[in-house]
Amino acid sequence: MKKQTHTLLKNIYGYENFRPLQEEIIDRTIEGKDSFVLMPTGGGKSICFQIPALLFDGITIVVSPLISLMKDQVQALKANGIKADFFNSSNSPQEENEVINKAINGEIQLLYLSPEKLIAVRNTWLKQLNIKLVAIDEAHCVSMWGHDFRPEYTQLKVFRNSLPHVPFMALTATADKSARKDIENQLGLSNSKLFISSFNRKNLSIEVRGQVAKKKKLEEITSFIKRRKNESGIIYCLSRKNTEEVANYLKKEGHSVAFYHAGMNHEERESTQTDFINDDIKIVVATIAFGMGIDKSNVRFVIHYNLPKNLEGYYQEIGRAGRDGLPSETVLYYNMRDFVLYSQFADGGANSDMQKEKLNRMLQFAEAKSCRRKILLSYFGEHLTENCGNCDVCENPPKDFEGTILTQKALSGIVRMKEKDGITMLINVLRGSNNADIHTKQYFNLKTYGIGKDVSFFDWRDYVIQMANQGLIEIMYSENSALKISPIGWKVLKGEKTIRLTTPTTSEDKKKKTKTIKTTTEGETNKDLFTELKKIRYSIAKEENMPAYIIFNDKTLKLMASELPTTENEFLAISGVGMNKMEKYGEEFMNVIRKFKKVAKPRKISTIQKTFDLFKEGLKPKAIAEKRNLSITTIFSHLSQLYMEGKEVNLEELVDREVVDKVRVAFNDLERKIELKPIYDKLNEEVSYGEIRLSITLILKNE
Repeated sequence: MKKQTHTLLKNIYGYENFRPLQEEIIDRTIEGKDSFVLMPTGGGKSICFQIPALLFDGITIVVSPLISLMKDQVQALKANGIKADFFNSSNSPQEENEVINKAINGEIQLLYLSPEKLIAVRNTWLKQLNIKLVAIDEAHCVSMWGHDFRPEYTQLKVFRNSLPHVPFMALTATADKSARKDIENQLGLSNSKLFISSFNRKNLSIEVRGQVAKKKKLEEITSFIKRRKNESGIIYCLSRKNTEEVANYLKKEGHSVAFYHAGMNHEERESTQTDFINDDIKIVVATIAFGMGIDKSNVRFVIHYNLPKNLEGYYQEIGRAGRDGLPSETVLYYNMRDFVLYSQFADGGANSDMQKEKLNRMLQFAEAKSCRRKILLSYFGEHLTENCGNCDVCENPPKDFEGTILTQKALSGIVRMKEKDGITMLINVLRGSNNADIHTKQYFNLKTYGIGKDVSFFDWRDYVIQMANQGLIEIMYSENSALKISPIGWKVLKGEKTIRLTTPTTSEDKKKKTKTIKTTTEGETNKDLFTELKKIRYSIAKEENMPAYIIFNDKTLKLMASELPTTENEFLAISGVGMNKMEKYGEEFMNVIRKFKKVAKPRKISTIQKTFDLFKEGLKPKAIAEKRNLSITTIFSHLSQLYMEGKEVNLEELVDREVVDKVRVAFNDLERKIELKPIYDKLNEEVSYGEIRLSITLILKNE
C-alpha cells in the first residue's frame, strides 16, 4: 500500500515526497479510522483525503461550504485525470441528474457537496452510493467557538451516525483548543486522532503598521504595488465603502484592480472572482466575504487595510498568499478606530464576550513587540524556539530585559487563583487592588496579593500579553477567558527556563518606528523564460477555460525556467508535473524551453555539472537530491545524461541487473519507444521512473 500511495503522489500530482503528516493521515484513513486534520491554508490538506479516495473501491464524499472552492478543486482534480464532480445550488436540474446518475453508476471517485445539499439528499439517492470515506472540509464551521459558524454543519452528526463503519476526516486551517473539542463532539468523530501540522509558513513575511493616516496609507499601498508589477494580490477592507474607494484610487493609478463585497449582485461577484482566478485582474480589494473559496496558488501579497476581527481570520486570510511556497508578503494596517468599530459590531451579537476577547487578542498581536510569527504559532499551540527573522519586529527589534522573576510572579498568581480568572483580575491581585471581586473571592489572602504593586496596571497588562504571545499562558475563551499555564510556562515557573520581556513602548516610540516594505527577490530562475512560460500557460488556460495555476503553479514554472527540461523524462522530474499533465501540456512547454535554450547564455555552472561535482565527491543520488533540494528522478536524469556524454558515472552500480532486464523486455515489446509511462504501466508500476530512465540509458549505450 505504501508503494501505491507514493506512486499516486508522483504520477497524479507530480510530487516526489509527501509533506509532514500527510502519509500518516492517509495510512490511518486507509485503515478505516477517523482523523482530525489541523493544517494551515496551503498546507496540503486535500491530498490527505484525495489519495485514499483513489485507492478505495467506492466513492468519497467531501463536504464543503464554498461553491467556488468546490468548482476549483473539481477542476484541478479533472486536470489530473481524476473522476470528480460537485453537487450544490449552482447545478441546474439537468446537471443534478447527470451527477446523481454518475455517482450511482460508480463513475465518480470524489463527490463534493455543500452541507445544505447533503442534508437534503442523505435519505434519498445518497443511500444508494458505496461510500468509503467522508471528508468534512472547513470543519471549524461546525463550532460556535469557530470564527465562521454555519448552523447547517451541526446536522452532520446525524449523517456520521448513519455510516458507523466509514472513516470520517475533519479538516480545518483554523481552530483553537476550545473549537477543536467542540468540532469532535459536534461531528461525533469516533476515537479520532488529532494531526496538527506546523503552522509555520516561512515563505510569508509579516509586517504590521499602526496609526497610519488614510492618505499616507493609500500612497504606501500604491508604491508597494508599483514595485510588484503584474503580481497578484488581495487587499482586505473593513467596509464595502472602503473596498470601492481603495479600488477606484488604485485604478486611477493605472493598476489592474477590482472590488468585491456582499452588496454586489451574484453575477458581479462571480465575474470578479473568475477574472482574478484567471489572472485577468491582478488585484482584488475586498471585504472578508472574498477569498474563502480561492485556491489560487500565485497570490504574492495580502494587505489588510484595517484590523481583522480575530487571529483565526487573519491567519486564514494571509494564508491565501504564497500557497505555492514562493516568497510572499503580508502587511497589516490598523488604528484604534477599527478596534472601536468591531467592538460595537460585537455588542449584542452571538457570543459577544468571546468575540470581544478575540478582538482584544488581535489588537495585542498588532501592538506586540516580540516576533510576530512566534505569537501566531503559539496561538495555535505551536512554539518556535528562535525568532523568525521574517517579520517587522525581528527586523527592527525593541529593547528587552531579563523578565523571568516578573513572569514568575504573574504565573504564580495564575496558579494560586487556580487558573480560573482573566487578565484584569490577575493584574488587580498582583497590584494589591482593593475592589469588591477580590474580597468576594478572598484573593487578598493569596501570597501573590500585592507582589507587583510597583508596576503600573498598563505595564502589567503589556507584560501579561507578552507572556501570552510567547506561549507561556493560554487564554481559554470557552472558560470566560481564564488564563491557563502552558507546558513552557510551567518550566519558567519552576526555574527551568528564563524569559526576556520587552520594555513597554510609548506613543513617541511608535512614531519613531518606521520601516520600508521590502521587495522579494528571485533566485536562479531565468526571468525571460519564466515570462514566456507564463504566457503559454495563460493561453492554454484561456483555451481550456480554467485557472492558469491549475495547469501549473508558479513554483513549477520557476523550476522549469531553472532546470530547463527538454525531454519527457526531465519534464516529469519537475515537482508538480504528473503523468496526465505531462501528456496534455508537456510538449508545448518543452518547445518554448527548447527554443530558449538555443539562444540562452549558458549559466556559470550548469545544474547537471553541480550534480556531477557532488557525485565525484562520493555522494549517493539520494544524498545529492536532498542536498540540492531536487527530486531523485531529476538526479537520475542528470546521471544518465552524464553517462551518455562519457563522464565517469557507473550507472551499473545504481540499478540492479534484474531491473534492467525487465525494462529491456518491456522496452522491446513497446517497439523501443523512449516513453516512460508505457513501460511503467507494463511493469505493473513495480519499477520507478528513475530506474526505468537509468535502464534505458544502459540498454542504449551498451548495444
